[in-house]
Amino acid sequence: MKTCTHIKTISEFHQRNRLSKPEHPLISLVDYGQMYHDDMLLHFTQGFYSIAFKKNVIGKWQYGRQDYDFDEGLMSFFAPNQVLDITIDEQQFKNKPSGWILLIHPDFLWNTELSQKFRQYDFFNYAINEALFLSEKEETIIAQIFANIQHEYASNMDEFSKSIIISQIGLLLNYSQRFYKRQFLTREKNNHEILTRFEKILVDYCSSELLTRQGLPTVSYISEKLHITPDYLSTMLRHITGQNTRQHIQDKVIEMAKEKLSTTSASVSEIAYGLGFEHPQSFSKLFKKRTKLTPLEFRASMKATSAPQ
Repeated sequence: MKTCTHIKTISEFHQRNRLSKPEHPLISLVDYGQMYHDDMLLHFTQGFYSIAFKKNVIGKWQYGRQDYDFDEGLMSFFAPNQVLDITIDEQQFKNKPSGWILLIHPDFLWNTELSQKFRQYDFFNYAINEALFLSEKEETIIAQIFANIQHEYASNMDEFSKSIIISQIGLLLNYSQRFYKRQFLTREKNNHEILTRFEKILVDYCSSELLTRQGLPTVSYISEKLHITPDYLSTMLRHITGQNTRQHIQDKVIEMAKEKLSTTSASVSEIAYGLGFEHPQSFSKLFKKRTKLTPLEFRASMKATSAPQ
């Protein structure tokens, strides 16, 4: 069994990777080409954020049970305490990768606007196979921002340094969010295929005994079946349909509830239990929230519509 090492500080990260001492204990910009050596850590977690911009990175990285080859220009984002697996082919040490990795300890962001915004960027919870691929034009923009950070980081720190670096990090994240939106557009066919699979998984679950025994399917259950992280799935669905994963699940349940209310004489409680709700009140609350009618009001409206004139 692999031993997972936890790297608590940025200084420890530098030490373990044979890097010179960081200029600042809470933030560092590392040249990817200096990272690779024969005893580098291959299975670890870290207590800080990482934003990586890399090209020709050797070996296979595993994240979220997915293998990925880094052989193109791309960006990846890691939040604290995520587990990262790396498999390196020793023959490939001759070809050094290029790029940068920006390490940011949460304490560096303390008491700044950006500290709150970090939680809004879903891509920090994406898997490696959901990395951001950059076009040539996008790569130029990202490279310039990293160059700005490097210039400020390498200069003598003064009272303006932190705010300048933080503003550049904010700019980096905003561009990344824009470029991810572009990536969702360019991968539209693939995303629609995922949507089709998502709907089949949802239908199969709701048609089985799992619904009654375990209740509504969770976002984690659906994302695991699709081999996609929950945040990536929700962001993709919002892009295609305007609704996140949980809303899609709720829509399916409401659709089934409408059918039962319209075609059976089952009580609201019976329908609620049959749809996996532990408490009928929770079902009624959700139904009204999504339809603006209570279950009984909906049933009455269906009877009125179908009554002979």
